[in-house]
Amino acid sequence: MFEAVVIGGSAGSIEVLISLLGNLPPDYPLPIVVAIHLHPSDQGDLARQMDSRTSIRVKEAREKHPIKPSSVYIAPADYHLLVEHDKTFALTVDDRVNYARPSIDVLFESAAFVYGEHLAGILLSGANNDGALGLAAIKRSGGLTVVQAPDTAQCPAMPQAAINIGCVDRFLEPATLLDILR
Repeated sequence: MFEAVVIGGSAGSIEVLISLLGNLPPDYPLPIVVAIHLHPSDQGDLARQMDSRTSIRVKEAREKHPIKPSSVYIAPADYHLLVEHDKTFALTVDDRVNYARPSIDVLFESAAFVYGEHLAGILLSGANNDGALGLAAIKRSGGLTVVQAPDTAQCPAMPQAAINIGCVDRFLEPATLLDILR
């Protein structure tokens, strides 16, 4: 049984993410934590845009806030987002990882440590390899690892990198990624 879902993406992932979240009911039982490569000047625009287009609550993650069900948390621009052992968030401005802050790997690895086999990780379209090592950490901890099928991704490098290192349980088209979240 899953306790949380983490999702990561970059170029070409926002519309897929909005579609996924837009089809979830407002009482979807799991927390969903998202790291998307954002421009450092983003002031919460992505979270507000998603919140206005979905029935599930979407908000930016904040330092030390508890992770609650039926909520989507977006990593703020220019901060790494980590899941702490007490299932709260930590934000850092440590060096960029894979040229990104927030880094998908940082989020996925910390969530894998906390949730173990009760975590599902989904990696969407993107133009670099951020997220592949994080998915590998989820796989090692016994969680479920899923990528957007590279042939459906606007930028297939990110899901393909995870496939190449052998850490993917399933690769799915955007329309069926939602099945993992139900």
